[in-house]
Amino acid sequence: MGAEHRGLVIGLLAIVTCTAFEAMAVATAMPVVADELHGRSSYGLAFSMYLTASLVATASAGVWCDLKGPRPSLLTGLVLMCSGLVVSGAAADFTLLTLGRMVSGLGGGFLIVPLYVIIGQALPPRLQPTLFGWFSAAWVVPSLVGPYIAGLLAEHVSWRWVFFGVAPFVLGAVGLVWSTVRRLGPPAEPSTDPAAGGRRALLGLVLAVGVFAGQWAAHDAAGGAGAWSLLLGAAGLAAVVLAAPRLLPAGTFRLRRGLPSVVVARGLLTLAFFGAEAFVPLMLVSTRGIEPSAAGLALTGGAVGWTLGSVTHARIRRGKDWMLRLAPVLLAVTLSLMALAAWPSLPGWIPGLVWVGSGFAMGVALSRTSVLVLELSNEQDRGRNSASLQLADMLGGVIGTAGAGTVYALLRNPIQPSEAGVYVVIWAILAFFAALAAVAGFRIPGGAAPLAAGSDKAAAA
Repeated sequence: MGAEHRGLVIGLLAIVTCTAFEAMAVATAMPVVADELHGRSSYGLAFSMYLTASLVATASAGVWCDLKGPRPSLLTGLVLMCSGLVVSGAAADFTLLTLGRMVSGLGGGFLIVPLYVIIGQALPPRLQPTLFGWFSAAWVVPSLVGPYIAGLLAEHVSWRWVFFGVAPFVLGAVGLVWSTVRRLGPPAEPSTDPAAGGRRALLGLVLAVGVFAGQWAAHDAAGGAGAWSLLLGAAGLAAVVLAAPRLLPAGTFRLRRGLPSVVVARGLLTLAFFGAEAFVPLMLVSTRGIEPSAAGLALTGGAVGWTLGSVTHARIRRGKDWMLRLAPVLLAVTLSLMALAAWPSLPGWIPGLVWVGSGFAMGVALSRTSVLVLELSNEQDRGRNSASLQLADMLGGVIGTAGAGTVYALLRNPIQPSEAGVYVVIWAILAFFAALAAVAGFRIPGGAAPLAAGSDKAAAA
């Protein structure tokens, strides 16, 4: 917070705080939204479609930042995020609300990548772990009051104000950082040409369309559709197989040492955690009859745990390789305990306490992966490598939420919505993917600086 960095840091923290309010508030209000707009069977789409749209923006934002600097992407993200919040708040049915979430997802993708580029440009390496720890701390206030306020609005006023109320704060947060960010330009010698940027954006679109097709096929299959769903799902899978390897660092799917393994670990962790988080409030409301405002407090505990994990990472200065081995194991254990805690016969505070442990594991692991990406990047490819990390986040989140949503749609009993069995299955599956992230953690130490995704050498590799 010295004079040199104070304005920039305050602005960045404000953006993260607004993002936290949006995420925590929407997750808390969604059970009420789904009931009022008759969207229980499509519940997972409201989360996964946000992440799907973010794929397109994230793929474009990385190259855009490398060519033009962080300013254009940041401003575009602001406009789209606010527009999507307004559309969601005004939605008359669940389909329109999902459309609004997609627009917000585009905005989120264009907002998040510039933050990493700004940190890499404006802060020395010794301060970067500290700022990532502060980013997690910026979730504390939204996590303490956001879910409760959102729950109260959904119960006693209108869930629409959960969306309308966030937009002005997003606008103000970007305004705080703009005076500093406008002085940050592109690299002196960009390593990406506009044609390559266009190809990367097109690949991002192909990837997003493929993920969308896969989600829609899974949604139809859960509703009893047949051959058409299988065909659509196969086409979506083919698009993902075509696009993803070209957008992620070379060797990602072979667990190559260094950045590729960082990206794999990040994707598996976000798959497990965010797939579970989307259903925590719904589980508490459905199986235990808890009010949405109280159910949202479980998310508060997770965010507090996340902050503690990030602070722990920042305070440990040396020998951090073990963190990306132990943290995934801890997440797998806590998700397994969530499966046990789903049964209504256990005290209601147990799921909340377990979720604190899940948040702690994510705080340690994601802070570590964020720092590693900057350590393994140079000025010319910082944007693309940051975008690769965010693409892993988005893909993991989409697969996690869409997969959990499909399991929920297939197994839930509309006659007895309080049954806990479907949640037990969801937690158990996600715990398995969290454990897989530990395998990638063993491939990260000793990696050489990676080839930038999309470069000629990376393509050859």
